[in-house]
Amino acid sequence: MTKKNTSPDDVLLFRNTIGKVKSIDTNTVILKPDKKPRPLPLFKPLEQVDPLQKDVEGSLETLFQEDKIAFLVPGMQKNVLRKLRKGYYGLDADIDLHGLSSRDAQQQLLRFLHYCVEDGYRCVQIIHGKGYNSPDNQPILKNDINLWLRQHKDVLAFCSAPPKAGGTGALFVLLRLSEKFVTSEDEI
Repeated sequence: MTKKNTSPDDVLLFRNTIGKVKSIDTNTVILKPDKKPRPLPLFKPLEQVDPLQKDVEGSLETLFQEDKIAFLVPGMQKNVLRKLRKGYYGLDADIDLHGLSSRDAQQQLLRFLHYCVEDGYRCVQIIHGKGYNSPDNQPILKNDINLWLRQHKDVLAFCSAPPKAGGTGALFVLLRLSEKFVTSEDEI
């Protein structure tokens, strides 16, 4: 590599642009820690109130293995569901429930959703499986999760994932933003 020769005019222009420079005696940098440690949010235990508070209007149809699911809270724009299907919101977390019993899956799902809302996650993926090993090839978890998510107070919308993300064996779920993350600009 050859050394570049700079003209005296360029050197003078550089010195004039930089201005007065003070030489440094040492090349070590002393980093000063912040005076106070960053605040940590208070731990909030799992809600004692049942998060499955909403009533489901009418009876839900029984879903089969390849049936697609979609739900939107009344009052939300249909555009939200379209964006959710296309992955516009980006996934913040996921949970795999397939293979669990209905009771275990419900406990894990409610705990997962609670912590996702508390951590400010907006879009999550829930893998429930297609139910190939279920009796009569009728998926149990898929039908249960369809009901539980419709009843959950923090769920705004959900839909079946695209084929590359699990298809009819997984869901994308849009969650409400926790109050601690809402700014005055978000309220407008």
